[in-house]
Amino acid sequence: MENEWRDPATGRFKVVTLCGSTRFKTEFESLNAELTLQGHVVISVGVFVHAGGEAITDDQKRQLDRIHLQKIDMCDEVFVVNPGGYIGSSTAGEIAYARQRGTPIRYLEPPASA
Repeated sequence: MENEWRDPATGRFKVVTLCGSTRFKTEFESLNAELTLQGHVVISVGVFVHAGGEAITDDQKRQLDRIHLQKIDMCDEVFVVNPGGYIGSSTAGEIAYARQRGTPIRYLEPPASA
């Protein structure tokens, strides 16, 4: 299958990390499938704390935050899952981190201020 998203120089598929509130599990799953079918390698959230009512400790939360920053380090692009334009403090921090690294950022919905 021919894929327009593959880097012609390297043959690599673009790696996209999804960022956003874990309350949007359905949207994460939908975008993961959509972007994968478009020919991207998708890195997503590992634990949907807000959507599933997962109980985690403060140490686990800090660890998950650090893991997600490493996921941003590994990607070619960040895709922000922000239905209704919602961007919480954790996601805002991830966006700032990606910007600092020069990683391109796309949004499900245009942010109020980018």
